[in-house]
Amino acid sequence: MFRRHRRLRKNSVIRDMVRETSLNKNDFIYPLFVIDGNDIKQEIPSLDNNYQYSVDRLQEIVDEMKDAGVKSVILFGLPEHKDEVGSQAYAEDGIVQRAIRKLKDLYPELFVITDVCMCEYTSHGHCGIIHDHEVDNDETLEYIAKIALSHAEAGADMVAPSDMMDGRVGAIRHILDENGYKDVSIMAYSAKYCSAFYGPFREAANSAPKFGNRKSYQMDPGNIREAMLEIEDDIAEGADIIMVKPALPYLDVIRWARDKFDFPIAAYNVSGEFAMVKAAAKAGLIDEKAVAEEMLTSIKRAGAGIIITYYALDICRWIREENK
Repeated sequence: MFRRHRRLRKNSVIRDMVRETSLNKNDFIYPLFVIDGNDIKQEIPSLDNNYQYSVDRLQEIVDEMKDAGVKSVILFGLPEHKDEVGSQAYAEDGIVQRAIRKLKDLYPELFVITDVCMCEYTSHGHCGIIHDHEVDNDETLEYIAKIALSHAEAGADMVAPSDMMDGRVGAIRHILDENGYKDVSIMAYSAKYCSAFYGPFREAANSAPKFGNRKSYQMDPGNIREAMLEIEDDIAEGADIIMVKPALPYLDVIRWARDKFDFPIAAYNVSGEFAMVKAAAKAGLIDEKAVAEEMLTSIKRAGAGIIITYYALDICRWIREENK
């Protein structure tokens, strides 16, 4: 006698009842781009319906987040001035630092995470200090730590180092603790791959390298055991959450991490993944809402309890509508 699995698919009530993986508003973090200047709300051409905001226009996106039920953002800054050491990344009046203070004033309950890196702030576009066309790992750690501290001083709840320098989580944890910010948590971009899926983001953040590439510090797409070592080291150095980036091409990495580590796991549904769905929907090839929900469900099913996505506002609105 065969098993009748279809009994549990008979109608929407029983399907909802036995569903193993469901999305909820608490799963999502919204990437937010802030730019130097005044009265700016500028659409990002490659990231449909996502914008760069000046600090004085943040009220508009805050209202949208409140309405949708988005409870967390990750901030990326576009400074007016760039230099060899990315000095605006750790300036007290830097774009991210001002945005943190403004967001906390407008929406005190918002959980504010900051991307900690140098690529948006350096004149060369790389994620650290350059010597002889190479990123100096150990000298970069000093700057990454300073950036994280400046974000904590501005009021960030969590810092998220994305530079992929060896030892950066430990350096950040040390400087935060030493300066009285023991409660500021760290979400480490632990397995950040050197991916072709970052193109739209580099336009949005104006962060493409001016020479070479990032293969000497971001991970090789062919490696998974190495990812487990990166995650293990970040946990040992004091990370509170680990991240896999990108998400869709690395669902197997998320699954391995979930099976190996009893630890909170985030995944970044990156710009290229988002843009592909948007482009296919505009071409009339797919149902955008259905595909986006399926895509995000696959990321959660693989083992990520936290998802950074440009769909955060939309998915939270869709969840609200479905629960009415």
